[in-house]
Amino acid sequence: MQELGLIETVIAWSIPILFGITVHEVAHGWVANSLGDSTARLQGRLTLNPIRHIDPVGTILVPALMVMLTGFIFGWAKPVPVNWQRLGHPRRDMALVAAAGPLANLVMMLIWAFIAKLVFVAGIEASLVAPFILTMVKVGIIINIILMVLNLLPLLPLDGGRVMTSLLPPDLAEKYARLEPYGLIILVVLLVTGVLVRIIGPIIFGLEHLIYQLL
Repeated sequence: MQELGLIETVIAWSIPILFGITVHEVAHGWVANSLGDSTARLQGRLTLNPIRHIDPVGTILVPALMVMLTGFIFGWAKPVPVNWQRLGHPRRDMALVAAAGPLANLVMMLIWAFIAKLVFVAGIEASLVAPFILTMVKVGIIINIILMVLNLLPLLPLDGGRVMTSLLPPDLAEKYARLEPYGLIILVVLLVTGVLVRIIGPIIFGLEHLIYQLL
């Protein structure tokens, strides 16, 4: 299969990554809006325009450095604002809003896998556009698996931490929430020391292997 040039490679990687984080954030806002909190909608965040969700540091600088230093993609988008006081059932609804992001990445992963299936069914894997499409598909699958698994970790401010806070009894939830200011620091330490990769790496590569087995 023909190799991609630098510009083609950057585009093939950028499209699924930007789309993955955009859909993730829009899913949070969409569910919050459907449950009574219109904050994200009123701020224009219920859009698939990635520019509205890009954080220059978390979406561009940090992922680039992480890939170069560790080979592992890590970063974040600009969080969609959610006002829990506007939700009908704050504890339950915050868990649903948080879970919407990883669920959106699961759906995106399956969509990219379906595109890959179409490529092979249509018999265009040997065409000139195949390397570009297949690169996007591979990146789309792995980046959405990473976003899903990483965000399901029960650590604030990740989505898994939000779900955990909603499930814990109120007194324990309050104590657990106090850890949020240290969450990203803990996550970076786990990443730099290699502990994070050892925890979620087998899950990520196991899911990736499963998807390719099903194609």
